[in-house]
Parts: sequence; C-alpha cells; structure tokens
Amino acid sequence: MQRKFIIISSLIASQLFIGCDTKKETSVKREKEFEDIAAKYNTSVPHDILTPNKVTTSIGELNYFDGMPTEETTQKLYDNLDHLRGIETFLNGIPAASLESFRRGVVSMGADNYNKVGIFDQLMGSNAFFLTGNTSTVYASVFLDLKQDGPMVIEVPKGCGPATVNDAFFRYVIDMGLPGPDRGKGGKYLILPPDYKGNVPDHGYYVATSKSYINWVILRGFLVDQKPNYSSQLFRNGLKVYPYKKKETAPKMEFIDMSSKTFNTIHANDFHFYEELNAVIQREPISLIDPELRGIFSSIGIEKGKLFQPDAHKKAILTDAVKVANGTARALAFNPRDKEAKIYTESNWESGFIGGNYQWLKDEGKGGRNLDARSRFFYMATVNTPAMTWKLEGIGSQYAIASKDSDDHYFDGGKNYTLHLPKDVPAKNFWSVCVYDPQTRSELQTGQRFPSINSQRNPLQKNTDGSYTLYFGPNSPKGHESNWIQTVPGKGWFTILRLYGPLNPWFNKTWQPGEIVLQRN
Repeated sequence: MQRKFIIISSLIASQLFIGCDTKKETSVKREKEFEDIAAKYNTSVPHDILTPNKVTTSIGELNYFDGMPTEETTQKLYDNLDHLRGIETFLNGIPAASLESFRRGVVSMGADNYNKVGIFDQLMGSNAFFLTGNTSTVYASVFLDLKQDGPMVIEVPKGCGPATVNDAFFRYVIDMGLPGPDRGKGGKYLILPPDYKGNVPDHGYYVATSKSYINWVILRGFLVDQKPNYSSQLFRNGLKVYPYKKKETAPKMEFIDMSSKTFNTIHANDFHFYEELNAVIQREPISLIDPELRGIFSSIGIEKGKLFQPDAHKKAILTDAVKVANGTARALAFNPRDKEAKIYTESNWESGFIGGNYQWLKDEGKGGRNLDARSRFFYMATVNTPAMTWKLEGIGSQYAIASKDSDDHYFDGGKNYTLHLPKDVPAKNFWSVCVYDPQTRSELQTGQRFPSINSQRNPLQKNTDGSYTLYFGPNSPKGHESNWIQTVPGKGWFTILRLYGPLNPWFNKTWQPGEIVLQRN
C-alpha cells in the first residue's frame, strides 16, 4: 500500500488557525493533488516531501509547476524573505543602533572627544530622551575611539559608584568603581583596541580588550547629604581619560553639564534605524559580530565596505518591516511572554535581564542565546554589566519593572494608583522609584522636575509599621505630597524600582514589593 503522509507547513497551519482551509472538500481536493503527483513516480512517494501546484499561505496563494515556483510566486517569496530579514535585522541590531544613537546625542551636546565629559551635575531630569535613565545618581559619560587614539586610559577616582565600559554592540567590556576590580578605591583602567598588537604594561592598570573601536564609558555617583554635589566634584576633580601614548601630555578634561538640556539618544523606529546600524557596521571591524549576524544584516544590504542603497521596491519592504519589528519589540517590552520575565509568581514585577544572565545565555549556554530577552532589554535600557545580574550583596544594583496594575491593565496617567513597599527595603545605599513614558522609554515629562521618588533625596512619609505607601496620579493626594509621583492624563506610563546595594532579602525573595493598585474611589 502506498504510504501517505501530509505535513502541513507552519504557514498553512496559521491559516487553519484563523479559519482558512477548514472545509472538508478542500482537504479532499488537496489529497487528490498529492495522489496525482505521486502517480507520476515508479515507487511510492511520501506525501510530506511533495508540494502541490497551489498552496494557500499567510502571504497569499503560492503557485508551482511540479514544485518549481512561478515568477509571480518567486517574487512574492523573495519579498517575504526580505521582510523577514528586515525584522530580524531590527530586533538583533538594536544594541548597535542604540549605542550609536546615544553617541550621536552626546556628541551633539559637545562631548565629541575623550577629554570632554557629558555630566549631569544636578541629576538627569525629563528633558533628555534617554532610555530609562535614573534621577538618583550623577552620570558622567565619555566616548572612546580606539581606532583614532589607540589604547585608552581611564583614571577612576576613589569613591566612584557603579561604572562600566560597553563596546559598540553594547557588550560588557569591564566594570570600574564599586563593582569593578578597584572596588571603589580608585584605579587606572587600560582599554585596548580589538586589533592591538603592542606591548601591555604588566602592572599599574586593570586591562581589558574591546571588540570595537567605539566604546562608551558611563560612571554613576551617589548622593551625599541628599545632594549631588559630592559626586559631581568627585568626577570633575578626579576623572581622567586619555590615550596611553599621551599619558605624560594628556589634555585637560572638560565637563559639559547636561542636567537640563534637551537632546535625543534613542535609536529610530523607522527606516532610519537601518542607516544608524549601517554606520556602525562600516566603522567597526568585521569581528564586531559573528558571521551569522553579519549575514542577516548583509541580506538586506548592510555590509561592510558597501553602500546601503536599497531600491524603491526594497526600501518599501524594509519600511514596513521596521514597523512590524518595532511593534514586536514593544510587545516584548510591555507584554513579555517569557515566563522567566516575572520576578515573582502571580506578580506584574518583571526583570530587565530575563534569565539573570548579562549575555542572555539560556541554561548556561545549552539553550543558546535568548534573542527576545536581549532585544527587549536594549529596546528599554542602556548599560550592560554583570553587576546587574550577579548576587553582589551590598555592592551592585537590582531592578524591577512594572507596566501593569494588579488587574493586569496598563497604567493610565489619568487615574490614581498606590504602591506599598514593606518596611526595611533591602538596599544598603538607597532605593528609588521612577516613572517612564512608554513612547520614548525615557523619564515621563510632567510638572515635576524629577518623575521619581528617591529614599535619599525625598523626605518620605513612613507608615506606622515602617513601610511606605507611594502614590501615582495626575493630582497630588492631600497630605501625601512627599510620596507622590505625577502622571499625565491621556498618557500611559511604566515604572522601575531600583535597589542600590541590594541586600539578601531581595535575592532570597523574603522581601517583595506590593502590586501597584488602581484606586477606585
């Protein structure tokens, strides 16, 4: 008896799901097509290796002559392939485009050389478009160009808080300051280019080699006496960045205060995204990313040494692809389906680093890289360091994200909510809650300078049991003004709880923040 197998492709299955190809006569007709094809062979042919002359799919009807696609079907399939690759390029290229956009934003403010530091002397307010920036630490930001300047020295002052170097693909290079090898005591760091062949000093420096020429140095300083002055002066007086070859003649450092400036550091969500990514690919060494990822990018025309100039037809496909990809990134960000996103069972508090690995490796690498988790993180945030994932009790930092209330609804800026934080919030240094705009993923712009509450900066009201009740809404709650974060009617929002110097009750989950609850009165 002739063996008959029918394997339905995933695309056809999707159509079955939405109600296509459900009629019995259609199934009978398809079976007849398989039998007609099989009849032309001398031996029994499994049906699952055959392709009918007409196949209904999610991209329309596909037509074949004995398994060979017609011209019209070929064009349809290639257009679909370009569309898919455009989506994959966006989702996988976010880290590179994001850091490039950040570099351009900082350069636009005058911080265009290694000795020019963008600093937030009076903390970051909501004027800057900066992915989930915090309002609680003094930022100091420097960009390195290892191709132009060679190995670079970063002198970190004693007392520096968390500091990190990331490469052009937003990969971790080295930590400095409190979580770094100097452990907050200060020290000299030497960052080497990816192709460096010269001598390396055997003492006096913490040495790291980057995979890219462009590198971002980001330092954070804590408040002292509820003010940023100490950390601001710490960086201004103690931070030095210079080429190793100019260690004896290093130019004077310049500091550009960006506290109240308006500038954009966020990658595009339209066709310009591909141009941002292309700039990175053209500038950096081929070894920046692996051949598989380079292959995805080059399949849509982004290839080192070549112009990125898609024709009108392909540009239209990519323009649509980035729309779908942007929507996909927003689904990953605000509606993650990965069960590991939840920090607690039956809770809307989520982790930024899904899986607890700064390289997004699943099951110690056995499960490969969690690409969705990586896309989600860099669509929402900046700075990649293991200090955010390791259990560094009293040293590192930990984050919890919420975009839905206890009823699983997105937060509405025109409504009022409360958040209960049990007593003894497990943070050695301080904790904060900051509110963000879902469109820009930057600080929500309201009537408040800082859309946040900081346990060091704000004179908070405690409940009688030592816990805190925080309030979110468009209007200040009478008698609870100090514990209130303003929101905007007609706009959504999401929030991040930060713990600096997290303590063991956070890691063993014996302390848990309450859900954010809609007030119905």
